[in-house]
Amino acid sequence: MKSSIADRISVKVSLIDGPLVKYAGQFISFLESQYYSQGRIYQYVLFIVALDRFMGETGVDVKDLDENRAINFVAESNQSSAWKKQVYILVRVFVKFLVDMGVTRPVSPPLLEDTAYTRLRRDYVDYLRHQRGLSERTIYHCWRFTVRFLKFRFPDGEWEYLQITPLDIVRFVQHLISRKKPLRDKTIPTHLRNFFLFLFKSGRTITNLAPGIPRVAQRSGVTLPRHITPEQVETLIAAVRTDTPIGRRNHAMMLLLARLGLRAPEVIAIQVEDIDWRAGEILVRGKGQRHDRMPLPRDVGEALADYIRRDRATTSRTLFVTNKAPHKPFHDSQVLNEILLEAFTKTGLKPPTKYLGSHILRHSLAMNLVRKGASLHEVSDMLRHRSRQSTMIYAKLDIDGLRSIAQPWPVKGGTK
Repeated sequence: MKSSIADRISVKVSLIDGPLVKYAGQFISFLESQYYSQGRIYQYVLFIVALDRFMGETGVDVKDLDENRAINFVAESNQSSAWKKQVYILVRVFVKFLVDMGVTRPVSPPLLEDTAYTRLRRDYVDYLRHQRGLSERTIYHCWRFTVRFLKFRFPDGEWEYLQITPLDIVRFVQHLISRKKPLRDKTIPTHLRNFFLFLFKSGRTITNLAPGIPRVAQRSGVTLPRHITPEQVETLIAAVRTDTPIGRRNHAMMLLLARLGLRAPEVIAIQVEDIDWRAGEILVRGKGQRHDRMPLPRDVGEALADYIRRDRATTSRTLFVTNKAPHKPFHDSQVLNEILLEAFTKTGLKPPTKYLGSHILRHSLAMNLVRKGASLHEVSDMLRHRSRQSTMIYAKLDIDGLRSIAQPWPVKGGTK
């Protein structure tokens, strides 16, 4: 099959005799270096043949070809809408290849107007990224709630920061939590504090309003941590493991969650060089840009080695990548939640909570350690908690420890 597709590619390439004839072969080599399949490369060649014919007929030179011109060609063609939708992806990859070669120039993005909105966003994002060291995801949410507050306080669009009072902030928070649908996000006050601290430090306000922002009640001691039994954990791991490239990759990621208690973002952030095979350790890129080294269990190491040797094909240094070429790193860690949800569905196990996330394996590991006699200090080290308060939620399951500090039940007259 591969040889027949290669022959078809060779035949189609021979039809390219216009402006793109010099670049077709180089582009095919580029696709092969990015681990594209022969079938996908054939689709690219079909597009280049059609684009080459169009450029020859209309007199468009390669140096004048940009993404807009190529997309216009696709839009004006007589092909089906399904074909056009697929070709739009091919356009971007091919034109970017020509831009990177210096053959043509990219389309210049429209210049942003120097408005109060653009200046505030530029300065605030720069502050969060370089002075606070926040992740791009957190920066996104900080700016999102900033815009919502400013629209709430200044519906006319005229931002007067000196007119903002603590009562305005309280009213905004009340507006968010008083909706019919309960607000589950408890990070809003933190995002607002970042914004008002920025306003004060940048001289836009003369008073620091951040300390006056109300906190959201954290009822951390009300319920037990959501978890599953060790037997159920093993059932889910077995359900994920299949003899396919995706199955071996997902199995390795699931073991990192279950055996080491990693957070989902920590799993997809692992780089190839983070694994020290000789020492049997792995570097974990944790929250707050904190890096920790952890021992690598044997089954986790074997799963990682199996995935790397047999299935990992990419030019990226990120360990876990998508299954489709060019095999880029995952955009976010939601993929792990989806893998876990599919495993629950496949096994028929009932999740302990409606909102299922990969954090449940982290909780389950901690609960298993407590039940086997591990101290809270050991659990804290395993989960890499920066605050002991984060580990205290598992103290409620240390029944023997709780018995040792339990007071006698009071009776009348102080006698039993």
